[in-house]
Amino acid sequence: MKVLGYIITIAGLIALIYTGITYINNSETFGIFGLDVAVSKGNPIPMVISAVALVVGLLVVNASKNNS
Repeated sequence: MKVLGYIITIAGLIALIYTGITYINNSETFGIFGLDVAVSKGNPIPMVISAVALVVGLLVVNASKNNS
């Protein structure tokens, strides 16, 4: 069970990093009052799913440590 938790955690972390990079790259910037403002055109749902997978993996690892 602990190995499954580590696999889910690592997969969630990799997916979160990848979707975060693509989310940042899908943004437009424009200047207003001397400030650069970035507006993202990406879809945040894959980032949320990746973060949930990361948390679930950590919970599985923690639960398996408590049972040992």
